[in-house]
This record gives sequence, C-alpha cells and structure tokens, in this order.
Amino acid sequence: MGKITFFEEKKFQGRCYNCSSECTDLHTYFSRCNSIRVESGAWVIYEKPNYKGFQYVLSPGEYADNQQWMAFSDSVKSCRPVKNVYSTAWKLRLYERPDFGGQMVECSDDCPAVYDTYKLREAYSCVVTDGAWVFYDLPNYRGHQYLLERGEYQQHSDWGASSPGVVSLRRITEF
Repeated sequence: MGKITFFEEKKFQGRCYNCSSECTDLHTYFSRCNSIRVESGAWVIYEKPNYKGFQYVLSPGEYADNQQWMAFSDSVKSCRPVKNVYSTAWKLRLYERPDFGGQMVECSDDCPAVYDTYKLREAYSCVVTDGAWVFYDLPNYRGHQYLLERGEYQQHSDWGASSPGVVSLRRITEF
C-alpha cells in the first residue's frame, strides 16, 4: 500500500491527516484540502464521499496547492490507492458504442489526442486488460479525470463520465 497526507491549507500547512488505505469518508479528519503529499503509491481522490464526484489521480510527489492536481474545489471526501500500478504491460480496447459495439481500437501507450491517433470521436465502452489508465475529457491530459482499472466498462457511466468524450488517455506507470 501507499501513503498520502492531506493538509487543510496550501503549502502543507494547517490540520493534516495521514492515510495508508482506502477511506470512504474523510470529512471527520479535515474540512477542506488545499495541499497533498503523496509519499508512495498512486492514489485516486474524490470530491465526494463513497468514491463519487470528480476524480483526481495522483502519483508520488508534493502538491502545494489544489491547482497542482487540477482540482475544481478544495473538497476531498474519499480516497483509495490505485490497483494494478505495477504492471509490465498496458492494454485497453475502446469501443464507439455501448456494450462493446461498433468500431474498436486497441491502445497500449499514452495518447494525447484520441481522435487524431485513432479517429474515434467517442468511446462508449472499454475493456482494460492490463494496467491502470486515466481518461481525460480534454486533449493533452487535461480536464476531468477518470480512473480505469482492469475490468469491463459497458458504458461510459461505468467509469464515472457523464458523456462518452475520451479525448486523451494515459497509463499509470510504476513509480
């Protein structure tokens, strides 16, 4: 497992909370989060309890303010370590229709612009066979983030997205 520390204020100030396992509700430990230190492992933090709301995937390092993890607010209410980070291969299949229908493309590397690379405008479903991945709704790894671990996602809402727009994607590699 990894270790992550949450701080209420920017630049690692104020009340803090150390965490080394998944937590469905962090609100009793701090009221807001403006900086984070990830000491080990990859983590996904969520804006709401029970792994809901906006997701942010963090690798080891220091995030002195919430803009460094592209946060939309200072709300962090749940977290968990990312599984399948220590993979030796990464592979996923994107489908243009729900339930694995329509055109399929296979990916095994980071992609800053899915349409430019694969000519796929929307991804309604996906199968992750190896590794863990982050989908973004903007090019060049920006915008809303969606964590996908090994498994089948029959529709885009299964990975938490409100629309099928996967514009860029990145592997979560060993840290």
